[in-house]
Amino acid sequence: MIVIMRNDATREEIIKLIEKIEKEDCKVSVVQGEKQCVLGLIGDTTRIDPSKIEAKEFVERVTKVQQPYKLANRLFHPEDTVIKVGDETIGGNKLAVIAGPCSVESESQIIEIAKKVKESGAGFLRGGAFKPRTSPYSFQGLKKHGLELLKIAREETGLPIVTEIMSPDMIDDFERDVDIIQVGARNMQNFELLKQLGRTNKPILLKRGLSATIEELIMSAEYIMSEGNEKIILCERGIRTFETYTRNTLDLSAIPAIKRLSHLPVIVDPSHAAGMWWMVEPLSKAAVAVGADGLIVEVHNDPENAKCDGQQSIKPERFKSLMEDLAVMANIEKKVI
Repeated sequence: MIVIMRNDATREEIIKLIEKIEKEDCKVSVVQGEKQCVLGLIGDTTRIDPSKIEAKEFVERVTKVQQPYKLANRLFHPEDTVIKVGDETIGGNKLAVIAGPCSVESESQIIEIAKKVKESGAGFLRGGAFKPRTSPYSFQGLKKHGLELLKIAREETGLPIVTEIMSPDMIDDFERDVDIIQVGARNMQNFELLKQLGRTNKPILLKRGLSATIEELIMSAEYIMSEGNEKIILCERGIRTFETYTRNTLDLSAIPAIKRLSHLPVIVDPSHAAGMWWMVEPLSKAAVAVGADGLIVEVHNDPENAKCDGQQSIKPERFKSLMEDLAVMANIEKKVI
């Protein structure tokens, strides 16, 4: 249930109403927009009579929320959420671009790529230190050493770093060293991990699971938000369908759907979606065209010899060309890059 206050509602009136609602064992989430204040009621609202609240002069209307997610719901938070990371933002009127290799392989590799993607306009550096792989015999990443190399690259370039967490026991290291903590597709419904990440103050990049519905993705965000962390970035990275030509099937319809349902920013991962480097550029442009708030793109200086996912990584020169094209598109969409 949400309570939308009138524009002229006073602070005292809002506080008194919140106190009254909380006496009925409901939690109240307050969202103060530029023009209106919205109260989101969370918990058992059966004891609350909407007509009595709506009868108050300073209340505009009371609306029941049908969806199971509340905090992530746009009804609770009509304005888009904008997440600030250092000097960069994700959401709002700026197109955020996260770029870097699938995995960190060496100090020279990650620093070289970091410098090149920054020169092209990327605002964030991605790189896997811990790699969840389908085969136990595949390269699993440099682990903590890889995390240290990412930190060196950040010092060299100033780019905030984005990397994937694997389990709850890594949270202390990630909270201290990482700017945006990525939750991979395989962990989207690792609810214990999500709840613990909800107790941190770090932005979380939450990737859609291979077979997850849009509602399931938003519900996973709700797990994090219910513990207090509202800095969530949703990521569409392709879902598993009957098609075998591409690695996954990029669900572009999810972007406008999620933005209608939720206030959280949504970015797209074209690299994992297609699994082919030559599809990254057209899919990136398509994602921007349908309203994505950003992209996370795999860039490698030597993809032919990459230890992980070289076939879906573009070279720095192609990334530069892509960024030039995106700058034109972002301007048409009234965004900046």
